[in-house]
Amino acid sequence: MKLILLSGGSGKRLWPLSNDNRSKQFIKVMHNDNEGEGPTSMIQRVWASLQKMGLAESAVIAASQVQEEVIQSQLNGAAHLVLEPVKRDTFPAISLASTYLFSKMGVNEGEIVVVMPVDVEADDSFFEAIKQLGKEFEESDSNIGLIGLRPTSPSEKFGYILPRKGLADSGMLQIDRFIEKPDSAAAERLIKQGAMWNCGVFAFRLGYMLELLRSSGWSTDYEKMIANYHLMPSISFDYEVVEKEQNVSVKPYSGRWNDLGTWNEWTSMMPRRLNGKGVLSEDSINTHIVNELQIPVVVLGIPNAVIAASPDGILVSDKESSTKLKDAVKSLSARPMYEETIYGWYRVMDCERNGLNQQVVTKRVHVWTGKHISYHVHTGRDEIWTIIGGKAEIMINGRKFQAGVGEVIHIESGIRHAIRAIEAVDLIEVQIGMNVNEDDIIRYEFDWQVGEQRKKGRKTI
Repeated sequence: MKLILLSGGSGKRLWPLSNDNRSKQFIKVMHNDNEGEGPTSMIQRVWASLQKMGLAESAVIAASQVQEEVIQSQLNGAAHLVLEPVKRDTFPAISLASTYLFSKMGVNEGEIVVVMPVDVEADDSFFEAIKQLGKEFEESDSNIGLIGLRPTSPSEKFGYILPRKGLADSGMLQIDRFIEKPDSAAAERLIKQGAMWNCGVFAFRLGYMLELLRSSGWSTDYEKMIANYHLMPSISFDYEVVEKEQNVSVKPYSGRWNDLGTWNEWTSMMPRRLNGKGVLSEDSINTHIVNELQIPVVVLGIPNAVIAASPDGILVSDKESSTKLKDAVKSLSARPMYEETIYGWYRVMDCERNGLNQQVVTKRVHVWTGKHISYHVHTGRDEIWTIIGGKAEIMINGRKFQAGVGEVIHIESGIRHAIRAIEAVDLIEVQIGMNVNEDDIIRYEFDWQVGEQRKKGRKTI
C-alpha cells in the first residue's frame, strides 16, 4: 500500500497565524508527546503517527511549491514531496502524485493507494483504520474505498455518506449516495438512516487512477504532467471521480478524528490557554491567547474568546463568531509577514518607502546551527545584513569569511552571496530597491567545501 498525503489549504480560517505560505498544519501550538519538547504542529503529529504505524516509508506528500521548505524543515527532510507548479484542487494534486508513484517510483498499477489529508487531529485508531482500509479494499471488488466517520452530532460542515442497507463487501459497506453539507435538520435525519461523515480519505488501485487520466487525454508520465499541470481543471477529487463512480464502498470508523477547521475547534485541542507572552486573567474563562509577537498581550475579564497575534495581524473574536473569520478577512491580501524555511525562519518587521521612493523591507532572520541560506543573487535590490547573534560563515562572490555579532555586510544588487550558521545566527536584513520582490532571486548550486557549481534558476523563497 502507498499513501498520498494532501497538504493543501491556505490561510484564512485561522488568520492571522495561517497565511498563503503557512497553512494550519504547520502552526506549532499542539501538544507534543515527547516530554521536554515544545509545542508541535499538526503535520509533525501526523507524520509521527505514520512512523509509529510503519506507514511513513510508503508515503508521499502532495503540496504546493510554497510549502516545500516548511515541510522539509518540520519533517527534517524525511518525506518524498510532489510539488504542484501552480495551485489546483484535490483531483489534479492526486493525479500528479499518482503519476509520480508510477513513473518516478515504479509502483505497480495493481498497488493500493490511500489518500488522506495531512491536516487532521486523530489518535492511533485512525491510522490503524487507514492500514485496515488498504487491506479490506484489496479484497473488495470496489473501484473506490472511503472511510466514513460515525457522526457525533448533526454537523452542517461535513458532507455525508449514506450506505446501502444490508450490502457489504469484505467488511466494507456499499454506498447509496452522497449528500453535500446538509442543514442541521436534514443531517439529523441522515444520521438516523446510518449516514456517516466524509473525512476525505480515498482508496483506489493505482491503475484505476492512471486509466482515468489516459481516458481523459492526460499523460501518466510525471514530467509531462508537470509541464501541462496548469491546464488541468481545478476541481475536487470528490466531484470529479468519487461521485461519478458507481462502485464505491465505505469502511465505518468511530474513533477520534477532527479537522480543526476553525479557531473554536482549534483552541479546544490546545494543551495551554496562554501561548506566548501575555497575561490572562482568571475570570477570562475559556479564553485562549496565541501570541507570536515579542510584545505581551494582556486580556482581562473577557470569557469565551480567542486572541491571536502574529506579524500578519491581530485577531480578537468571540469563539462562536470565529467561524465567520474566512469571510471577514477575505479582502486582506498583504504579503505573508512570517515564514518558516528549511534553514530557519524570518519575520518581516517593517515595510515602507524612503525619501527616494525606494521600497525598504526590514526582516529579522534566524538561521539554525549548521544550516545555510542558498548561494544566490538579486537583480533589483541591495541587502544589508547586521549580525545580532551567533557566528556565521559568509560567501560573497566566491570569497569566504567569518562574521560575528555587530558586523555589517552590504550586498549590492548583482552580487552572489550566501550565509551558513557556525553557531545559530540572528541577523537583521534590510532590503532596498525600487520594488522589492520575493521572485527576484537566482539560485546557484553550491558546496561549502568545493564552491560554486552551476545556476539552478529562479525560485520564490
